[in-house]
Amino acid sequence: MSDAPRTILVTSALPYVNGSPHMGHMVEYIQTDIWVRFQKLRGHDCIYVCASDAHGTPIMLKARELGITPEALTEGYTKEFVDDFGDFGIEFDNYHTTHSPENEELVGRMFAALRETGDIYTRTIEQAYDEKEAMFLPDRFVRGTCPRCKSADQYGDACEVCGSTYTPEDLIDPVSVLSGTTPVRRESEHYFFRLSEYEGRLREWMREATLDRNVVAKLEEWFAAGLQDWDISRDAPYFGFRIPGTEDKYFYVWLDAPVGYLASFRHLCERRDDLDFDEYFGAGSDTELYHFIGKDIMYFHTLFWPAVLQGAGYRRPTSVFCHGFLTVNGQKMSKSRGTFIKARTYLDNLNPEFLRYYYAAKLGPTIEDIDLNLDDFVARVNSDLVGKLVNIASRCSGFITKRFEGRLAGALADASLFAEFAAASEPIAAHYENREYSKAMRLVMALADKANRYIDEHKPWVMAKDEGRRDDVQLVCTQGINMFRSLMIYLAPVIPAVAAGAREFLREDGWRWSDAAAPRLGAAIDPFRPLLARVDPNEVERMVEQSKESTPVAEENAERSDVIDIDDFARIDLRIAKIDKAEPVEGADKLLALTLDVGGGRRRVFAGIKAAYDPESLVGRHVVVVANLAPRKMRFGVSEGMVLAAGPGGSDVFLLSADDGATPGMRVT
Repeated sequence: MSDAPRTILVTSALPYVNGSPHMGHMVEYIQTDIWVRFQKLRGHDCIYVCASDAHGTPIMLKARELGITPEALTEGYTKEFVDDFGDFGIEFDNYHTTHSPENEELVGRMFAALRETGDIYTRTIEQAYDEKEAMFLPDRFVRGTCPRCKSADQYGDACEVCGSTYTPEDLIDPVSVLSGTTPVRRESEHYFFRLSEYEGRLREWMREATLDRNVVAKLEEWFAAGLQDWDISRDAPYFGFRIPGTEDKYFYVWLDAPVGYLASFRHLCERRDDLDFDEYFGAGSDTELYHFIGKDIMYFHTLFWPAVLQGAGYRRPTSVFCHGFLTVNGQKMSKSRGTFIKARTYLDNLNPEFLRYYYAAKLGPTIEDIDLNLDDFVARVNSDLVGKLVNIASRCSGFITKRFEGRLAGALADASLFAEFAAASEPIAAHYENREYSKAMRLVMALADKANRYIDEHKPWVMAKDEGRRDDVQLVCTQGINMFRSLMIYLAPVIPAVAAGAREFLREDGWRWSDAAAPRLGAAIDPFRPLLARVDPNEVERMVEQSKESTPVAEENAERSDVIDIDDFARIDLRIAKIDKAEPVEGADKLLALTLDVGGGRRRVFAGIKAAYDPESLVGRHVVVVANLAPRKMRFGVSEGMVLAAGPGGSDVFLLSADDGATPGMRVT
């Protein structure tokens, strides 16, 4: 595989910020981050940008429900995504928002260009209208029976069972998801993009883009059904960018959302003198552009988006990489079973490197779904990462540190064996390049097995008892540590934090992919410190319990009791938290918004203690928090826990505090 320098721009689908990130989200961003880290490790100029998808009717309605502005809603969830992405080791070169001046300017420019060429036109249409809510309904706010396969309870734009696309008026027995009433038909003038004129140009792009065969098969289905012109406008009320020259028309979110890729990159260009926007997005650009997306948005990214780009005078993507959905324990994620797991809930309980590795061990280049089997997760992580990989270094390092002043030998004990590790570089690289991560992981772990067998056969702990074999001990352990080093370089895109710990142990500032084939000899190393601890199944169980959503009692007259037993009490997870920030809540008389360090992550909690405490006096204080309380939606945002206090109320409220020596995240027993 050629390793000539390449210039690459990569995006992930923009997360829709009307809810918290969860484990399903992480599949895509971890997959993309691994690919980007691999390209950078190979020495390529690879940039990774993303943004929050911050427009649309769902965001407008949720903000209205919570009594806040759409901007406040999206800013709050954007912070959650950014924090969780960072804690999962996902490194963007730029993360922006579609609600930005860069995006508004680019959308307006593209709209004007498409109007000039005649690719955008207007026509009057009939739309579903909810008379009770007094608004036109987006396609996905109408549900009914699919007109093709007759599956019930399907969205108004596409069937999740047969994959057919259609309009809400095609549905059988449609209802509004807002009011439950039957929508009526009303006329409205809308703007359309002439997608129907682009089949030939899209087929040309499809041949150049080397798409996955499953994606190509789906495209052929859509071509056979006939491409329909695309409605790119929405009526007020709507949260988005108003179409220039109109008073009550807005760009549909699916027009300005993908333009967010360009806007995020432009935002980066404004801060970096070495980047030229037109070099990447001009019609004649020879840079590589890749979109990582879920299979549910293939239509937009493989038909609508390339056509809009070409029509507006921009380059088209080099390719679009699609992945499947996530199931947990073989089923769709479920709140009642505790398998609808928020990203933060995982982070509060488990090492993010574990999930990165497990996803990598499952991921391939196709649109097949992947399953997070929690029992297999525990077994595989403990076996591969702890039992095989880290075990190599821990078995060899102590001899080097104690007997050879921390210095590796100047030669390898078995150069031919190391050559096998070096020769694996290109096959593993090819798997990464083709997004065949599961194959790469299998190759790496097969090599880890070889390394462990080598150590078992040579038994340095036995040789160390014979002073006459002193040099052999150093040679064998140097061999083991170099095999470990090569494996860590191969795994650096997947488990970057562990790789950073390994580099520190080996006293190396950085790695390139080619370093895996060149042994490190005669160098000093640091004493080995454990890089990973085994997954505790109890931590996984606790994560599942924290993710369960209780089912309300159906009967109003159900028997109730104020008495709890020891099992009820044992479920309460009391933790020490440090208050990092305290501030008044605008519009609330009694509340303070507390940002709490709970160990391994931060949470925002609303507490009714404003009358008792000056916010500045709380910063740095250690308090007791109920860590496994279900998040509660309030008018001012989402509260993610509860701080414990006592007193009659008002100014007589006293927080339960811990000694300053307490550690955030420490369990209270």
